[in-house]
Amino acid sequence: MKIEAVDFFYLSMPQVTTEADGSQDALVVRVAGGGHVGWGECEAAPLPSIAAFVCPMSHGVCRPVQDSVLGQTLDGPADIARMAALVEYDSMDLLQAAHTFSGVEMAMWDLLGRARGEPVWKLLGYKASHGKVPYASQLFGDTPQETLELGRKARARGFRAVKYGWGPIGRGTPAEDGDHFAAAREGIGPDGILLVDVGQIFGEDVDRALARLPALEKAGATWLEEPFHASALEAYGQLAAKSAKVKLAGGEGAHNVFMARHLIDYGKVGYVQIDCGRIGGIGPAKAIADYASARGVTYVNHTFTSHLALSASLQPYAGLAQDTICEFPVAPKSLAVDLTSNHLKPDANGEVRAPDAPGLGMTVSEAALRQYRVDVEIKVGGKTLYATPAV
Repeated sequence: MKIEAVDFFYLSMPQVTTEADGSQDALVVRVAGGGHVGWGECEAAPLPSIAAFVCPMSHGVCRPVQDSVLGQTLDGPADIARMAALVEYDSMDLLQAAHTFSGVEMAMWDLLGRARGEPVWKLLGYKASHGKVPYASQLFGDTPQETLELGRKARARGFRAVKYGWGPIGRGTPAEDGDHFAAAREGIGPDGILLVDVGQIFGEDVDRALARLPALEKAGATWLEEPFHASALEAYGQLAAKSAKVKLAGGEGAHNVFMARHLIDYGKVGYVQIDCGRIGGIGPAKAIADYASARGVTYVNHTFTSHLALSASLQPYAGLAQDTICEFPVAPKSLAVDLTSNHLKPDANGEVRAPDAPGLGMTVSEAALRQYRVDVEIKVGGKTLYATPAV
């Protein structure tokens, strides 16, 4: 079959704030071919991502992403990899290309799975979809007491693992941060899995991050996520060498396979967290899952938006029985909830898994596309390059 159409839907909450919550807007991708439709989601600012698909060519290796996709044959996984290679080369100077193609690639896997009647994880070569322990992904409270209460609420909802992120951490003293870590541990209980994400707050300052390690160790944190800028590999490696009990985690900022490999090899992370909506899609994420497994590093999905993105994020490591933790958006905005008519729910064991249904197994809600749609038109030289498509 041929890729006949690629459509983008820019969705947004009525008001977008500076809150570190990626579920406030979305760029949903619809790919059509051979009588089938697949859906994907980019994890990036919608407007420049749309522009990267349709922009005029600047030169031979700065072409719009559509040139590598529209009209191409899609009969198997090798065709998706072939198109990915085209984008990497022909759009190498178009820096938004990886984000744009991530959602398109995701939708092509969904389309291919629907056409074949198989879930994506089977197309990736896995024999089974293993259950993952979801962690409630939420922000730190403004005060330690709020942090404690958030932990109690997450445990009351059945989550054995809880990740606290961002908030006031790193903006005050190590002692103040330590109060939050202690409150988080008290909130989730002695048997809970505690994960901490500080959102790159320390830049590349190893000493500032190091000052938080004693409190993290005392609280029994499993990992410290993104203490530094995504590419500050030297800082990662230095801190990893000094942190025997609390492993480092990162990888959501990896926009290609090489960035993720380098974080493993030089940053010495114990957990590599890959976002299919950023790294180029499901195929590159699967390559990193294989790479990490061979090196004793645990693969973890990264997703903070809809259950369409959640399903896609589970596919690359669905068949890895030893990698058992998964991020699960616990308090997304209504846009992310409404985007799909069905949702992935923990089973009786408290685990979630990639669906057995064809493709990604998710149904996109047309009503949500209409409700949250932001109408966009891109014109160059009087010619319309993009206009919001019909649902």
